[in-house]
Amino acid sequence: MTPRRRALLLLALALLLGALAAASVRRRETALVRALGPNVLVLVTRAPVAAGARPAAALPLLRPLPRRYAPPDAVASAGALAGARTAVALPAGSILTASVLRRPDVTTAVALGPGERVAEIVAHGDPQAIVAGAHVDVLVTRETNGGRAGATVLALEDVEVLDAHPAPQDAADQGGGARVAASLRVHVRDAVYLAAAQTFARDVRLLARAPGDRTAGRAGLAVDERLR
Repeated sequence: MTPRRRALLLLALALLLGALAAASVRRRETALVRALGPNVLVLVTRAPVAAGARPAAALPLLRPLPRRYAPPDAVASAGALAGARTAVALPAGSILTASVLRRPDVTTAVALGPGERVAEIVAHGDPQAIVAGAHVDVLVTRETNGGRAGATVLALEDVEVLDAHPAPQDAADQGGGARVAASLRVHVRDAVYLAAAQTFARDVRLLARAPGDRTAGRAGLAVDERLR
């Protein structure tokens, strides 16, 4: 083989390897974008704000964030801050969420029993039916490794709602319906489960029970994408 043909062969091999590497990078980028989901807008503080201060003092700014890493109760509208104050001190760069905002006319003191906790959750549900004093069942739809919806599980039953209010809609939500931010009376184990579900689950949904309904269903019932 002549030096010229050897050089051409090496060049062709380099181009082929480069094309394969570029295709591999594109596949990885596509998979990453699919896993992270589309960007959503969230309000982020530009300045520190003390507990009990008005959120406007933090000079909030809208910024895009991958949906997977955006808190489910992230505030995306300045109108949602009207009349609210921060429940805790927030450093600059914090994402404003419904769970760190309090309104003066809302009483947050709750009498808890031994082992009970208040779990803050944002989920799909009917804001008119899910109110303080109501009882709900909690459905959790898991997410597969490929980013698709997995099985839907009846995770908790007959959970008392301590407080609730409509939550901002998620711009990336495709037909999920209204959302509600609710404070639920649960045991420690269930509080840990709900915190994990808010971070890792595909969807969390609250189903309001009829007043006085305390019947037990099939806790742990799971239905997959095949509807069985």
